[in-house]
Amino acid sequence: YHGGVISYIEQVYQVVSKVPMGKVMSYGQIAMIIGYGGPRWVGKVLHNNPYGSEKVPCHRVVKSDGSLASGYAFGGIGKQKELLENEGVVFEKEKVVRKCFV
Repeated sequence: YHGGVISYIEQVYQVVSKVPMGKVMSYGQIAMIIGYGGPRWVGKVLHNNPYGSEKVPCHRVVKSDGSLASGYAFGGIGKQKELLENEGVVFEKEKVVRKCFV
């Protein structure tokens, strides 16, 4: 167990908490900002989000190509798409339109 890992996990939650409504970021963008781990690591952290979508809106995180991850932990991929569309995020061919990225 490495004590510094906790701070990296909290950094993921901090970055995601700042993604504005109606916008998305990719798992890879978040990993790059933090400077640790990769897209899959970020996904694993978000899969265990203890804060809920009010504080850490993990539904605003998508794959780099704009597609949704099949393992969305809080209601499945359909729920994630519904949440994003309710915020005004535009999809084309099941992928988030590039202009919706932060």
